[in-house]
Amino acid sequence: MTREDCIEFAVQNPVCTVATVDADQPKARIFMMWRADDSGFYFCTRTKKRVCKELEANPNVELCFYKPGADPTDMGAMLRVSGTAEFVDDISLKERLLSEWAFLKEMGVTGAADPDLSIFRLTTGRMDYWTSNGVCENIESVIL
Repeated sequence: MTREDCIEFAVQNPVCTVATVDADQPKARIFMMWRADDSGFYFCTRTKKRVCKELEANPNVELCFYKPGADPTDMGAMLRVSGTAEFVDDISLKERLLSEWAFLKEMGVTGAADPDLSIFRLTTGRMDYWTSNGVCENIESVIL
């Protein structure tokens, strides 16, 4: 599986688990990935949320994307991406996010300049792909 295949898998299965570290305890929650391409895997959150504070304190993160199998005997496929999150403070990127995800305004985001709107991405890391039919690939890669 190539880096491009991994990006495509994530794009096709954007609901994923994001695992952070809070002090010495792992914290996992479900996120909807906004986008992924050669520049990274992108997510948004609110600066007031604990997940944002956790990433500021410790940017080590792991994502887990999952695609269910076709039937109950097929456990599907999973892509884990571990790396370092970085915050992206780019007004044009935030404008693009709000144009694509208009529901964020319904959730209280006032605009691209809203100080509570935060975008983070993973640009480098290790990718591990697994399927229930025995495929297991460790893909060490720079995501950029």
